[in-house]
Amino acid sequence: MDPAIAVRDLVVDRGRRRVLHGISCAVPRGAVTGLLGPSGSGKTTLMRAIVGVQVVRSGSVTVLGRPAGAPALRRRVGYLTQAPSVYADLTVRENARYFAALQGRDRADAERAVADVGLADAAGQLVGTLSGGQRSRASLACALVAQPELVVLDEPTVGQDPVLRADLWARFHALAAAGTTLLVSSHVMDEAARCDRLLLIRQGRLVADDTPDAIRAAAGVDDLDEAFLRLIRAGEAAAGRDGRGAS
Repeated sequence: MDPAIAVRDLVVDRGRRRVLHGISCAVPRGAVTGLLGPSGSGKTTLMRAIVGVQVVRSGSVTVLGRPAGAPALRRRVGYLTQAPSVYADLTVRENARYFAALQGRDRADAERAVADVGLADAAGQLVGTLSGGQRSRASLACALVAQPELVVLDEPTVGQDPVLRADLWARFHALAAAGTTLLVSSHVMDEAARCDRLLLIRQGRLVADDTPDAIRAAAGVDDLDEAFLRLIRAGEAAAGRDGRGAS
């Protein structure tokens, strides 16, 4: 089966700075793939390229068999940005109903999406009166309301308490079990173990692309945090050797 997302030799520049350095990776269908890396590593830029709103210098991104950003993908891809993308002067329910209508869905779909992110009790509140974490969940409801085939989530658990984080991850895995593909970014490494597959990005380069167990095995440690550190150091050492050999 073809992957949900195929990225080939992707290069992105912002001004005079190169943000992504020839990244290639694939995201399997019907799984939760984590995009992990520190702030400023290029995660958001990669996600923007996947949903088709990022100008790229070279390379290609194919999503569900079509070029990223193709009109045919609009109802098939859900995208949650880091900043809440909902209307502050509407209630949670009104926001969900509005985005449902845009996607050809009904009010029942809107109510279901609001409940799925744990906001049923706050459905009648204006978004402008919500906490930051609640606003993020309201945005998530709007991203999920159309039941897209692919959901791209940029830092969806930031600002959530541990119980809600656990609930959201349970929801992500339930969606994947039903056939939805999820790409979830985070800079919190303890969330890596919750993913079926991991993409580790650092300074615009892909450091690892494998399952959590395979990454642990490759690094020779059980702790994913330590595994990532070892992979990064090994890559830096290899780059240093290559640089000396070329001089």
